Amino acid sequence: MSTTDSVNGTATTEVVNSLFLKAIVQQIRGQDTYGVYRNWSDELLLKPFVVSKKQKREISIEGEVDPVTQARIMAFFRAVAARIEQETGLISQVVIDLSHEGFGWALVFSGRLLLTCKTLRDAHRFGFESLEKVAEEGEQLVQKGLDLAQRFPEVGKI
Repeated sequence: MSTTDSVNGTATTEVVNSLFLKAIVQQIRGQDTYGVYRNWSDELLLKPFVVSKKQKREISIEGEVDPVTQARIMAFFRAVAARIEQETGLISQVVIDLSHEGFGWALVFSGRLLLTCKTLRDAHRFGFESLEKVAEEGEQLVQKGLDLAQRFPEVGKI
C-alpha cells in the first residue's frame, strides 16, 4: 500500500503501517487458491472494506448475505485471530454463525478461552467508513482478546 494509491483518499502513513490491515491482506491472499489476487495491490484488496453510509443505505438487507460479503467478514475476523496468535503464540480460531437475515455472531477463541465475541447485525452491509476505522475496530478487538489471553493463559493453552 502507498499513500498515493488511496481508497477514497483515506490512506495515511498510520494506516499503511497498520499491522491489522496487513493481517487482513494476508488472510485474503491466503484464501486465494487460484492466484486471482496475486497482482492486486494491498489497497485494492482492502477497498471492499470501505463502505460509506450512503452506500450502506443502498444495499438491500433482503435475502441471503452474499458469499463475497461473508468472505469479507471471515477475513476480518481471521485477521483478528491471526494478530492475537502473533502476539500470544496461542492458536486462535474463528467461528461465524450468520442467519439468512444477516444476524449472528463472530467468535474468536483459543483452547477453551473465548477471546472475542462480536454480534453481527445487517451483515449485508458489513463495512467501515474508512481504512482508519477498519484498523481501529480490528485493533480494539485484538486488544480485548490479548487482555483476556494474558489474564487466563492456562485456559487458552488447553
